[in-house]
Amino acid sequence: MSVRIGFLGLGQMGKWMALNLVKAGFDTTVFDLNAKAVAELTQAGAKKAASPAELAQDNEWVFLSLPNTAIVEEVIFGQQGLAAAAKPGLVICDCGTTSYLPTVDMAERLAKRGVTLVDAPVSGMEARAKAGELTIMYGGSPEVFNALSPAFTAMGDKVLNMGPVGSGQLTKLVNQLLFNISCAAIAEVLPMAAKLGLDPEKVTQVVTTGTGRSFGAEFFAPLALDGVFDQGYPLEHAYKDMVSAAEISANKQIPLPMTSAATTTYQMALAQGLGGLGKGAMIKVFERLLGVEFRKRG
Repeated sequence: MSVRIGFLGLGQMGKWMALNLVKAGFDTTVFDLNAKAVAELTQAGAKKAASPAELAQDNEWVFLSLPNTAIVEEVIFGQQGLAAAAKPGLVICDCGTTSYLPTVDMAERLAKRGVTLVDAPVSGMEARAKAGELTIMYGGSPEVFNALSPAFTAMGDKVLNMGPVGSGQLTKLVNQLLFNISCAAIAEVLPMAAKLGLDPEKVTQVVTTGTGRSFGAEFFAPLALDGVFDQGYPLEHAYKDMVSAAEISANKQIPLPMTSAATTTYQMALAQGLGGLGKGAMIKVFERLLGVEFRKRG
């Protein structure tokens, strides 16, 4: 591919996304503070940059896969950030999970410099990132969407144009909130079942096949039976979705009572030091409260 792409953020998801761009033939330059991750990509055929500013200077498109809004803002507007060296016409595509309202604000600030910010957060765990089978939710102009489509199809198998800038992040947030609320409900209800004497293994069979089933139940309930809580996205990172929802609720006067209740469960889990574990670890909050464990018997 003749277009030059910069990719910033080679974490659990980003390294596979960048690698799939390299495999698709894109001229790809990467940057990350993790030297090992950079080495893996350069061995696969990518080039490396010394700073975000260098990525902006030498490439036409720059993709971001970063942990949170604060880091995105620092990478774009901080010292040696993308904006410091960006030329008019540069397209920055944020594939991480960044708050909706700040995304719209950053796009407006960059537009004054002739730089376009679009958002394209992804859904799917690491295995889907590795396989190039992510769901990508785009927010921005149709023209930029069409231009970036070859890169999107290298990283995902379902690419949706959701509307103006910020729409991708808003769509991702809707999906994540439903998942997060489901996980909080699982954490609350399954210990109740154990407290009242039901067999956790049989309950798991029901909630993973009956009308109460959900992705959260199918993924986390079997892990809870085995006492495994380190799988999936860490709680402390997932909490940013709840914060983003609270910001939207306050700024747009949209009541979100179920989301607010689930946020309390996340806060309880974080207060108990469970932030480094997966969302399934929220069950520990109610297990401790009820004095039971939702585990295999015998």
